[in-house]
Amino acid sequence: MTTEDTPIFDVSSWGLTEKQSQLTTLARKLGQEKFSQRAAKYDREAIFPTENYKDFFDSGLSGICIPESSGGLGADFKTYMLTAAEIGRYCGSTALTFNMHVSSCLWSGYLIDNFELTPKQRQEHNIIREIHYRRILKDGAIYAQPFSEGGDAAAGSKAFGTTALKVDGGWLVNGKKIFASLSGHANYYGALCTELYKKNNTPERANTMYIAVPADSAGVSVEGDWDPLGMRGTVSRNLIFKDVFVPENAKLMPSGIYFEAAKRWPHMFMTLTPAYMGLAQAAYDFTIKYLRGEMPGTPPVKRRMYPTKQIAVAEMKITLEQTKSLWFQAISEAGPNPTRDSLLRAWAAQYTVMENCNKIAQLAIRTCGGQSMLRSLHLERIYRDSRCGSLMLPWTSELCLDMLGKGALYKSGERDD
Repeated sequence: MTTEDTPIFDVSSWGLTEKQSQLTTLARKLGQEKFSQRAAKYDREAIFPTENYKDFFDSGLSGICIPESSGGLGADFKTYMLTAAEIGRYCGSTALTFNMHVSSCLWSGYLIDNFELTPKQRQEHNIIREIHYRRILKDGAIYAQPFSEGGDAAAGSKAFGTTALKVDGGWLVNGKKIFASLSGHANYYGALCTELYKKNNTPERANTMYIAVPADSAGVSVEGDWDPLGMRGTVSRNLIFKDVFVPENAKLMPSGIYFEAAKRWPHMFMTLTPAYMGLAQAAYDFTIKYLRGEMPGTPPVKRRMYPTKQIAVAEMKITLEQTKSLWFQAISEAGPNPTRDSLLRAWAAQYTVMENCNKIAQLAIRTCGGQSMLRSLHLERIYRDSRCGSLMLPWTSELCLDMLGKGALYKSGERDD
């Protein structure tokens, strides 16, 4: 009989709410009983975790961040982050793609509900978002969030090259997204693009819009191979939009609000971290079971009595607890208009999770030894997946260091003349 895994964040020790306890328990149960059994196949064949998404819909987790008034589970930012970390513990690719799906609801729901809109914007948005929520809850639709374009737009330093030209009844979308997770598997692509009112308008960041493009629209195509080092089940191929007509009710955010949200609700970009928080826990869990002779698929040989193993595990535990504590604090204080210290802490937490996840996985492989690198076990997949986190826009590890250094040394508006 399989022993139930303990929570990444214990309910009493970390002060979780009843809803946080219920949803993290549900995610952990699905992960341990189902997702962990399928993860190797998704990774080996670089295929989308379709079966896991059926479980999301059957369990209600597909609507985790849809407001309760709309029929969803009504999770706030912190509750979603804690729940997604438990998913990442068992399948990194599933957790990462799940984030792309959930963000369409989190940004259009909890984030917008805690953001200032005009009465007209609020009324229009509440009507439109119900269309998207019904698709998810009633039709089982999957939403994606293609972001990267290979330039500086995803990092927030220039306008997106993908454009949405305003026409009668909607927009014409043109552009290309790279590393577009869920390509060919999502029903709607929640694309970030620059709204234009004339063809020769100069693209401006302030005109960024977030719009759901139906995958079956004329002019939508998926190109390129997908054979990466890690996170192989995300199926992040190139996504092409060529004169794709999208109707007025496709907006996931009111026009122009994304640009303001990115400045005033910056914690929204931390939603990539739960997958890696879960992977860090998974690498540690593997090491403990392996050294205790309790890892399925390996002989019941104990290796815990060696001082070098004990010291390595101590280092892993320290790194894991440091990572959990900083991350938990950052997601606990997430909200609009953060203080300077809160924003610096968010960048520090992002960097710490992405780098320490791989650090813990490296220690796990070194400590467990050569057998742990066999593909019949899952540590080598955790290691490969963990290496991808520091590269993910908009807050890559390099960009976090850059923003942290400048943010600590310069106050708003200061320059060196």
